Parts: sequence; C-alpha cells; structure tokens
Amino acid sequence: MKKKILVTVGTRPEVVKMAPLVHCLREENHFNTILVSTSQHRQMLDQALEVFGLEPDFDLDIMQPGQSLCASTARALDGMGELLSTLAPDLLLVQGDTNTVLGASLAAHYHKVPVGHVEAGLRTDDPYLPFPEEMNRRLTSRLCALHFAPTRLAVENLLKEGTDEERVFLTGNTVIDALFWTRDHYPERLPECATEILDRGNRFILVTAHRRESLEGHIFGIMEALKEIVHSFKDVEIVYPVHLNPRVQEAAFSVLSGVDRVHLIEPVPYPEIVNLMDKCYLVLTDSGGIQEEAPTFGKPVLVLRKVTERPEAVEAGVARLVGVSPEKIVSETSRLLASRQEYDRMAVAANPFGDGLASKRIVEAIGEFLK
Repeated sequence: MKKKILVTVGTRPEVVKMAPLVHCLREENHFNTILVSTSQHRQMLDQALEVFGLEPDFDLDIMQPGQSLCASTARALDGMGELLSTLAPDLLLVQGDTNTVLGASLAAHYHKVPVGHVEAGLRTDDPYLPFPEEMNRRLTSRLCALHFAPTRLAVENLLKEGTDEERVFLTGNTVIDALFWTRDHYPERLPECATEILDRGNRFILVTAHRRESLEGHIFGIMEALKEIVHSFKDVEIVYPVHLNPRVQEAAFSVLSGVDRVHLIEPVPYPEIVNLMDKCYLVLTDSGGIQEEAPTFGKPVLVLRKVTERPEAVEAGVARLVGVSPEKIVSETSRLLASRQEYDRMAVAANPFGDGLASKRIVEAIGEFLK
C-alpha cells in the first residue's frame, strides 16, 4: 500500500520551496502525495501554484481581511485537524516558519501524525526577531519527527537544542531547486520596466520590504532612503514589487509615488522575481528567500533587518546586514554603487544554501523513515 504524505502550504514562499519537493515525491510510485493549501495568503499563493503547475487537493481558505495572528493560527489548527482526522496520513510535511506551519504541526501532534520540517533549524536567538516567525519555527521543531536542515549551521542549532541526531538531515535548501527549475522553464521573463531600464543602459536595484518588524516604525524611513539613493545616482533606478500588505502599500506610495526612476509595481510571479535577481545590479531586501537565492546570480544582498537567521550568506561575503536606519541603508548602498572594488568583493557567485538537489535528499530520507 502506498504511504500517504500530506504537504501543506500557506504562503507564496512555502509554495516556492515545497513545489520541487512535491514534484519529486510524485515521481515516486510508493507515495500518495496530497497537497493542502491553508491559503493563509491568497493572491500571491495562487500565483505561485500556477507557476509550478500545481493545484491543491484541499484548500482550507483560512484567510480573512485584517486577520490577527491568533485567528489565522487557530483557523489553520482547526482546519488541518479536521483534514488529518479524515485522511489519516503517514506523514505531514511543513516548510519554514509561518502560522500555517505551527498550526498544522500542532494539529498533527494531536492526531499522532509524524511531522517532517523542511528548512528546519534556522535561528536568530531573539524570540521577537523575526516576529512571529522565530518562535513559530522553534515550537515547530519540538513537534517534529524529521528535521530537514538547509545548512550545517542549521544542523548545529538543532543538535544544541537536544534534537535526536538520527532525525536531522543536512539537505540544502529546496529554494535552490526551485530557482534552477524556474530558470529552465521561464527564461528571460521580466517586467517591462526592467527591460526598459536595461535598454537605457542604467543599473537597477531590486527592492523587497514587507516583514512585520520593518512595519514597526521603520518602513517610512526605508522608503526615504530609497528616494535619497536614486537622487544621488543618476544612472540608478529602483524596481520595487510592492507587497499587498496595506501598511507597506501606504508607505511605498506616499513616499515614492511619482519619484523619477522609482518603479512601484504590483507583486510579480516567481519567474519574474528570479529574472529580476538575475538582471539587477544589487538587492535590498528583508526577505529570507531572496537572501538565499540572489547569491546564485552573484548579486550583492543588503539585508534590511537588524538580525538574520541566514548568517551563512553574511559569512560567505555575499550579503551584509544594514539594518533599518535610513542613514546606514544609504551609506552601504552608495558604497557598492560608487566603488567597483567594493561591489566586486561581494559579487561572487557562491551560494552557501544548496546545489539544487535538496528535494531528492529529502525524499530519500522520507523513504527510509516510512519503511
């Protein structure tokens, strides 16, 4: 009899990082792989599913306007609980650190279903940075039977916390699998504004800024820093796919709307993000995924956060923590824009997060576990 595996996703990053694993699992004849979407986010999640040719077998549709952290976690817990009771899977797979991950893992624990955690072991050691993700992933680790760690540091974090070494697997990060897959399937797919910038012979900075800690009084300062950067460098433009969060929208459009050479665009499909990373000059971001992806293209990454759970990129010299101070953002960005030597020091195509084979390693570990 085939072993039944439930794969759950709730946000676009979860889809991106789980899609190559779902495809890999479905290539195995001895697994019955069921994809569940909580739809913690809706529009961007559906967009990502379409890119990877996936359709959920079940959609819990938990998203509500203005949902609180408590409410979204509770709805994920309740919805997954009912589904686990009905389907009785042999394994539940979760990815990352969202409310979906915590709610689904807790529901699986209540139903005595083992949990496999993809991208396990990331830590900042500050329970409120990032918030609520740091505690989501820490609590999830205590509920898991299998831990798929992307890097050696993540393995070490788990072992220091007393996790059984036999249940921890160094796999690399599935986001690199997704990156290679997307580059092969959607070459040269780029927003029109970026194509026009390149045709003008200008450089462009890719910006993403939306994390909860960025919204706590810092987001307007980040926007002011972006404005100062384009005023200082006449051959530089900014491409900013603005997150749908109303607070991000308010800050971005109130400060940057109408500013010359700043392009505020709608969130773009994952293939366009991949190609934006490939064609940009450098990246300013508070996104965890982009910290992992951009080094593949040899693009310097300036991280708009006080701490990062992905220090491997900083240690490799391809990323730099610049925080949320407008002055620091401007000075560090200006350094890379003005000095080719400083830029070349960071622009090395060395990615510490994986080789594109993480999904295969995870499937092998699952096969051994379920024997």
